[in-house]
Amino acid sequence: MILSCGEALIDMLPRTSTEGEACFAPYAGGAVFNTAIAMGRLGAPSAFFSGVSNDMLGEILADTLTASKVDTRYLARSDRPTTVAFVKLVNGQATYAFYDESTAGRMLSTDELPALPMDISTLFLGGISLVNDPAASTYEALQARECAARVTMVDPNIRPGFIAGKETEYRARIERMIARADIVKLSDEDLHWLEGAGDLTALARGILTKGPKLVFITEGAKGARAVTATQDRFIAAQKITVVDTVGAGDTFNAGVLAALDKAGSLTKAGLAAVSDAVLDAALSLGTRAAAITCARAGANPPWESEL
Repeated sequence: MILSCGEALIDMLPRTSTEGEACFAPYAGGAVFNTAIAMGRLGAPSAFFSGVSNDMLGEILADTLTASKVDTRYLARSDRPTTVAFVKLVNGQATYAFYDESTAGRMLSTDELPALPMDISTLFLGGISLVNDPAASTYEALQARECAARVTMVDPNIRPGFIAGKETEYRARIERMIARADIVKLSDEDLHWLEGAGDLTALARGILTKGPKLVFITEGAKGARAVTATQDRFIAAQKITVVDTVGAGDTFNAGVLAALDKAGSLTKAGLAAVSDAVLDAALSLGTRAAAITCARAGANPPWESEL
């Protein structure tokens, strides 16, 4: 079982009413939530941990997880409100305005961390849940508690506008979590934000020296690569008509995790000896699944049957 740990929220996506007025429609979302959903739809054993409200928006989140075959037993339910993010799309690229103060997700504390059974083999962490305390420290504490016994994957999914004024603290947390992680996924923009200018493979190998065994780098419309100390595998992205990119990277994460799990490589020993063929399969599933997500509105990852 792969446990995704991080934000769950309602994305308010721009739409046009029947009278031609600009409006917003609510969709269940959040980067880590989307990854859990995508894994469930791809047939991987998926579970989710987050602070989730008992309000009507929280019920939408819980019901969406269940409908996508995600185990919800680890949800920390509370009466605090649900985080809401308003989305602006320009040429298919998404920017966000978050409303997150005193929400169920934001206020998650270490007292709410679940005891994990041995069938949880892997933890996936990331997204905006790693920015604001107390939740950010709570997720870091969970990774620190579990990283010796379980595989952990981190995708910080960096949003510079969201971390304004908190950059020093945020960078320090991401550095610590990367050092503990077995797998790190970064977009090319994230990689440059963390490591500066330079060749992507060389920068990824710099990430490897900090502790991880495997780094995935997504390069937008170009494709994606997987880098280890001795391997550099690349696959080109499929050519599609992009509707929007909401959830694309999250779906990619689900694809690579599902492929690694199916290959039996989602263990510490398996990652240390991962083959080119397994990396290629992970990149292939990740990019193909992400392409379908980009070809339709909102974060709507594909089911296994659609591939």
